[in-house]
Amino acid sequence: MSRIGKLPIDLPGDVKVTVSADNVVTVKGPKGQLTQEVDKLITVEVGADKVIVSRANDEREARSRHGLYRSLIANMITGVKTGFRTEQELIGVGYKAEAKGQLLEMALGYSHNLIFELAPEIQAQTINERGKPPTIILESIDKQLLGQVAHKIRSYRKPEPYKGKGIRFKGEILRKKAGKSAVQK
Repeated sequence: MSRIGKLPIDLPGDVKVTVSADNVVTVKGPKGQLTQEVDKLITVEVGADKVIVSRANDEREARSRHGLYRSLIANMITGVKTGFRTEQELIGVGYKAEAKGQLLEMALGYSHNLIFELAPEIQAQTINERGKPPTIILESIDKQLLGQVAHKIRSYRKPEPYKGKGIRFKGEILRKKAGKSAVQK
């Protein structure tokens, strides 16, 4: 039995969940609307203040998707109610970031600036304070899309283990390696 899948999802008062005949779940809230197609093996029942996700049988395929769809629907409800946010720091000399609408321009030590086009569902802002590393703040109602975009930005300059230079998530702890030590004669 899936421990996550059998948990009911609390439904806030200002969020509305509907399930269509072809198993598409639509969640509407104060921040927007999200949709998710659900597998035929999974059924979604909407009550007055709870959403219950159940499976048709105990076969391996149904069990593997039970907790997944429960988590996806719970994330959709949280997203349209409060939204999701991630912060990334640019650690390195001369590293900069600037948000211009849906474009994010970054100087990461390459010979040219990188320009990253953001999805329309994502809002970005940058903070450049003196004495602190530049920070990129991404906000969205879609947790999956936000995570994909954040990791794509991080992939342009992953933190290296010797000096720690690169793009890292705020609060991320890196294990640093010791560099070469001088040979004693």
